[in-house]
Amino acid sequence: MTGQTQEPRFGPEAADSLKRIAEALERRFPAPAAAPDFAAAEAFLWHVAPDRLSPVPEVNRVDLTLLQGIDRSRDTLLENTRHFARGLPANNALLWGARGMGKSSLVKAVHAAVAAEGHPLKLVEVQREDLPSVGRLLGLLRGADERFVLFCDDLSFSHDDQHYKSLKAVLDGGIEGRPANVVFYATSNRRHLMPRDMIENERSTAISPSEATEEKVSLSDRFGLWLGFHPCSQDEYLAMIGAYCAAHGIEIDPETLRAEAIEWQATRGARSGRVAWQFFTDLAARRGIRI
Repeated sequence: MTGQTQEPRFGPEAADSLKRIAEALERRFPAPAAAPDFAAAEAFLWHVAPDRLSPVPEVNRVDLTLLQGIDRSRDTLLENTRHFARGLPANNALLWGARGMGKSSLVKAVHAAVAAEGHPLKLVEVQREDLPSVGRLLGLLRGADERFVLFCDDLSFSHDDQHYKSLKAVLDGGIEGRPANVVFYATSNRRHLMPRDMIENERSTAISPSEATEEKVSLSDRFGLWLGFHPCSQDEYLAMIGAYCAAHGIEIDPETLRAEAIEWQATRGARSGRVAWQFFTDLAARRGIRI
């Protein structure tokens, strides 16, 4: 009819195209994630695409009393975590040093110990490759009643890695500031989070050597606590195994245990808390003990 505007009509192909465009936009700009029920678990894993926090029914960890040879780091991190759980000021912490000496085990054990004291403390693990999404995670945690330890295991950066810029959102927080209910713990084999030869190479080839790697190297300075982990002595290695045996009720002649443990260490070419646990796992299996 003349003078009337007809509504546009879309055929099946156009409707299908609009649907694909809508789905692509939703993937590119997902809706903000909904906060989970934090009472459902003591620990969560952060995932992206889509953003979500998945509860961890049972955390893989050992009891704090079984971690031997790292007394100073244990006591320092435990005190810092207790302060944070009580609403007092606390520092972000970088646990760095020798492989297999209990860095990640300490973070998980300290969290369990403090949570067992009755504090509403949650552990949230973030993968290094997901650091660019950490701003969205902080927005999700900011309004929660609980307090959160963000944990990134085996953190390090390569020459062209830009993920370290995202980490500043956790450590510094920008103008909005890091949420008062969030603290960040990371483990790394490197004190400065990047290889030493890479640091020296950039300094030697840069126009301004003193400033070439300052941004990356200074990232570790933003951690209030630096806890160093060093290779253990033979006595500490044997003490770790002895503690595991006592905790799981394994009775064995001390000289036999010593000889077998030293032989195991020799075949591995190293001593560490991880090697001690691997030996104990083998010992328990040979004696029919479940751990």
